[in-house]
Amino acid sequence: MILYVLKQNKNRKSPAFGKWFAFPVIEETIDLDALAEHMSNHNTPYSKGAIKGMLTDMVSCIKELLLEGKNVKIADLAIFSLGIKNNGGAVSEEVFTVSKNIKGVKLRARATGELIAKSLNLEATLKKASATTKSTSTTNGGGGTTNGGTTNSTNDGGGSNTGGSGENTNPTNPTNDGGDDNGGMGQN
Repeated sequence: MILYVLKQNKNRKSPAFGKWFAFPVIEETIDLDALAEHMSNHNTPYSKGAIKGMLTDMVSCIKELLLEGKNVKIADLAIFSLGIKNNGGAVSEEVFTVSKNIKGVKLRARATGELIAKSLNLEATLKKASATTKSTSTTNGGGGTTNGGTTNSTNDGGGSNTGGSGENTNPTNPTNDGGDDNGGMGQN
């Protein structure tokens, strides 16, 4: 179940100014230790410690490979790669310097297989979170509508959420760190 809240775009410069967008409510962040424990409870012959050791080594190896300029693909999870955060463009190739024109690098992850948006949209169940009331609306299938303060389950499907790739989609702003799925509202 994915809980969400609605927020209004208050950026007057945005073409989506005044529109409302859904944002996920994150109830908990699972760390590597908790992930290993969770995995060990799924009928595996491996202990929590063995799983945590393998995951720790995997993270270390992925970092090493990325820093060698390679992408790492884990089927049904993501393709991990590094991107460059530019600090404005240079007027010519001759005056370009790393110290002046590059802010740093960033980790990018592009979903693959079972985690692509199309697959997640079919499996996701959304529920509006409310801070003042206990009433919620539930939508299955990544689309459809919610009905305010009633409890209502639908299986309408539809809709998509294909943005947020982390790639610069704004050619007039080369320092843009990537797209978002909220009408240009940025992070809150």
